[in-house]
Amino acid sequence: MNTAPPSEVRLTAERYLALVDQGVLGPDDRVELIEGVIVAMAPPHEMPHAAGVRRANYALMQAVGDRATVQVQLSLHVSAFSVPEPDIAVLEGHVADYDHRRPTTALLVIEVADSSLPQDRITKARLYARTGIPEYWIVNLRDDCVEVHRSPVAGDLRWAERRVARRGETIELAALAGATVGVDDLLPAPPPHDDPSDA
Repeated sequence: MNTAPPSEVRLTAERYLALVDQGVLGPDDRVELIEGVIVAMAPPHEMPHAAGVRRANYALMQAVGDRATVQVQLSLHVSAFSVPEPDIAVLEGHVADYDHRRPTTALLVIEVADSSLPQDRITKARLYARTGIPEYWIVNLRDDCVEVHRSPVAGDLRWAERRVARRGETIELAALAGATVGVDDLLPAPPPHDDPSDA
């Protein structure tokens, strides 16, 4: 079911990006455009989320090397009404390819999810499927796992393949054979516990 508002009341990606370029919307606003609606993103200072983004960035850069470009919390102009800012996007090509143009798709997008988990599972999953991004991971901080989505079915706004990867497992990027990431490298370490013997 299409839940997007009518096109005449939606903000276009072109207009949204113009507001960004004019400085009306800046990095401190922490917003993105989803189906013509400006949506607030998670505050960057939330510790588990920040740790997950940091870990995912490092792990993906190590995994892909110079075979692709990794960007962090930057926009993808994926459609006429959507400019999401996934926590991580793995882009085809080299970093210089994007010096003068915005990326419009990605080989892989990753959202690090804590408070945003419902939106990442529903709204973002549908958006990324509809726009044909081949692979989507949710680093699920609540359940300590990674939800892997592959083979988008654009017309149905869903993914043909879904699985849950847990600690101890590795995930190979669908678009980059041989590029693998350990689930433990994506998830923050469990918080330290006080040793009762130290009391």
